[in-house]
Amino acid sequence: MTVTELVSYEDALAAYDPVMGLEVHVELGTKTKMFCGCSTALGAEPNTQTCPTCLGMPGSLPVVNATGVESAIKIGLALNCEIAEWCRFARKNYFYPDMPKNFQTSQYDEPIAFNGYLDVDVDGEVFRVEIERAHMEEDTGKSTHVGGATGRIHGAQHSLLDYNRAGIPLIEIVTKPIVGAGAKAPEVAKAYVTELRELIKSLGVSDARMEMGQMRCDVNLSLRPQGADKFGTRSETKNVNSLRSVERAVRFEIQRHAAVLGDGGTIIQETRHFHEEDGSTTSGRVKEEAEDYRYFPEPDLVPVAPARTWVEELRGGLPELPRVRRNRLREEWGLSRHEMQSVLNAGAIELITATIDEGAPADQARKWWMGELARRANEDGVELTALPITPAQVARVCALVKEGSLNDKLARQTIEGVLAGEGGPDEVVAARGLKVVSDEGALGTAVDEAIAANAVIADKIRGGKVAAAGALVGAVMKATRGQADAARVRELILEKLGVEG
Repeated sequence: MTVTELVSYEDALAAYDPVMGLEVHVELGTKTKMFCGCSTALGAEPNTQTCPTCLGMPGSLPVVNATGVESAIKIGLALNCEIAEWCRFARKNYFYPDMPKNFQTSQYDEPIAFNGYLDVDVDGEVFRVEIERAHMEEDTGKSTHVGGATGRIHGAQHSLLDYNRAGIPLIEIVTKPIVGAGAKAPEVAKAYVTELRELIKSLGVSDARMEMGQMRCDVNLSLRPQGADKFGTRSETKNVNSLRSVERAVRFEIQRHAAVLGDGGTIIQETRHFHEEDGSTTSGRVKEEAEDYRYFPEPDLVPVAPARTWVEELRGGLPELPRVRRNRLREEWGLSRHEMQSVLNAGAIELITATIDEGAPADQARKWWMGELARRANEDGVELTALPITPAQVARVCALVKEGSLNDKLARQTIEGVLAGEGGPDEVVAARGLKVVSDEGALGTAVDEAIAANAVIADKIRGGKVAAAGALVGAVMKATRGQADAARVRELILEKLGVEG
């Protein structure tokens, strides 16, 4: 099915009701792997952070990472889940080259956390996404397919395997079927993953950087005819690794499913690959059922039984969670819900907070990050956090504006210089000669010259048309290369023309 064969989104929603299920994998930020002492540090040479245990060598025995269990409990508590009094690991059996043991140590029917929820905001409406479970498991190795046009295994000449990632602790968070979102389904999916990422980061258990694979989302989607109760056959789009892509994957699959069903076809239960370049998905492989994995209890690991006192101690130590913190910051910053949602969507909350902590007023910090800097990030196609400017530097720009050394135009030029790598704000101002002209003598001369060169306009102002002063202000600003204080220039013009402002 090509993109041109898709039905319109509106037609798809008129005929069908989307049902979603989101499975999010989060790499935990532990120093060692889930069942052995190998390092999890990034950037090591391939296959240098391995041992007999994570490679599945005969006779090797796993030991559970206590910090991994603690992180799992924190995530479960933050998601309003029940924490199991007793749970155990299982073997999920399947053959694939990046699984050196030929099974994945995971949890199946006895997860550590279950029956939770996470509330998300979409256009002022709150959607409650119910959590089926959050369970512990280990990551696979990394395959690099060489040759071929797609970078995938099909058509490749050969594959390279790096087992450094095999065994890194993962938490998989699985939602219950998400129904009732209707046309907002793509936005709800994006909002959920956004909120979940913020929650994970706030707990300090993972950096949750999607672009680095530390957080990945599998998007399950099915359609049912409007008014029907029975769910349709689902597809699973694997390893979607950006917030925007989650939204696009849901939208595309809704349109694709509707096109197949509308033509009398049958949806195949399968995994699919997402393509960033055009937002489409293509078939991967037929999706297995749980019984195909031949789950059975892991015989080499004892059950996990978190003491209730420990669980409550962890609950008491949870930080202020993102939704609560956002509501507090929204009130402190004097923003509407819509404005705060825009800040969240831009990934600017932490940047603005850090800029305020450096001494900038809240409105000025928000103004620069959500204005000039957001525009630049959008032009460059990067996240705000990727811009080569720090909150401390933005706060310094705000201070220079407040003290009158810069106006808004000069501040924008200063930021431009910082982004260009010309140094900090003070260095850019000095090198470019950007300070506001504050010398009264120089300003007076510039005003006199503007009045002399624009006698007709000056006469209009003397005659009571004070609004015409804007033209003279513009002339002075041009003469001073925008480095004059416009408000002071206007005052001087009116004083010299004998007119009250």
